[in-house]
Amino acid sequence: MVSSDQRRRQLAREKFERQQQRREEARRRTRRLTVIIASAVAVVAVIGGVTYFATGDDDGKKDKTDAAASASPSASASPSASEKSAPEPAMKIDKKAKYTLSLKTNQGDIAFTMDAAKTPHTANSFKSLADKGFFDGTKCHRLTTDGIFVLQCGDPKGNGTGGPGYTIPDENLTALGKAGKDGTVTYPAGTVAMANTGQAHTGGSQFFLVYKDSKLPPTYTPFGTMDEASLKAVEAVGKAGVTGGAADGAPKKAVNISKAAVDKA
Repeated sequence: MVSSDQRRRQLAREKFERQQQRREEARRRTRRLTVIIASAVAVVAVIGGVTYFATGDDDGKKDKTDAAASASPSASASPSASEKSAPEPAMKIDKKAKYTLSLKTNQGDIAFTMDAAKTPHTANSFKSLADKGFFDGTKCHRLTTDGIFVLQCGDPKGNGTGGPGYTIPDENLTALGKAGKDGTVTYPAGTVAMANTGQAHTGGSQFFLVYKDSKLPPTYTPFGTMDEASLKAVEAVGKAGVTGGAADGAPKKAVNISKAAVDKA
């Protein structure tokens, strides 16, 4: 028979062990990602939820701050030598038009509209890559379910370090308004934006789909908007969670892209 005092001690010990596990997971993620958005570390507001990962416990802000550095939609730590030297595709799109990027996946079709007038370099790059079949046979390698709420795709390597061999300039960074005191703006659910290395003008092919309002520094090019059906498909992936029960990692519902196409809307 367990006494009430023993039970309280057991609960306290389990809570402490959870705290230690969360801190260690945050440290591992920080080392793994290598890229830290400096401004995100200082943010103590929700990064879609929050720039930190909320723990659900009341054991203080420190646990939440520990995980801040890992909550960014980053790509590789730095562009490779070829990515720095290779030119982006020649401009071939109609800069006054809107385009739709359609992804056929095993979790349902995902489509979003791109406004070339606002993000010509990004739209042109995605059309060029899609026309070459660059995204075909790739997967969405990363899901975050606490702090920020995004599904990240577009990496041919499937581990967050791949790219197309070139970088494109940041665009449309003021579209979501002026950053608040915490240094963030809200990326609304349904937004599609470019991942980067944490440095300016380092976008490549990786992008993230926001399935729940997420607060982030305004340093990620917002270039697309999902339709309602597509948002629901991504929400279902988010609801299923991350493999292993973490808050950041490969989605439990694997998202494999069989075909990507870009056409005028």
